Amino acid sequence: MSEEKTLYARLGGYDAIAAVAENLVSRLMADERLGRFWAHRGEDGVRRETQLLIDFLCHCAGGPLYYTGRDMKTSHKGMRISEADWSALLRHVNATLDHFQVPAAEKAAVVGFVQSTKADIVEA
Repeated sequence: MSEEKTLYARLGGYDAIAAVAENLVSRLMADERLGRFWAHRGEDGVRRETQLLIDFLCHCAGGPLYYTGRDMKTSHKGMRISEADWSALLRHVNATLDHFQVPAAEKAAVVGFVQSTKADIVEA
């Protein structure tokens, strides 16, 4: 009997998830609508935020990393993230996953997970 692989393993592990996170953050920062969230962030702050995203994604996908950041509701409170912002984020998530040719089942799992965080992130 074979064990079912975790989403972490099916996505390719740490290096693959890190590449996706870095690509996604770059897309978000360059986006006309979403770039405002990084407009006054220093390079070190962006690197730290990207690493927290990597840790969060790896941990939630069943990987061996432990996420030490704040919960989604606390870390996004007061940012005034709207439905339109959320839609823009999802477009970038999908474009990033397509860029890396993530298989349909894994892509659906990632998008589903991202969608599960919406209530804690969107304020409007």
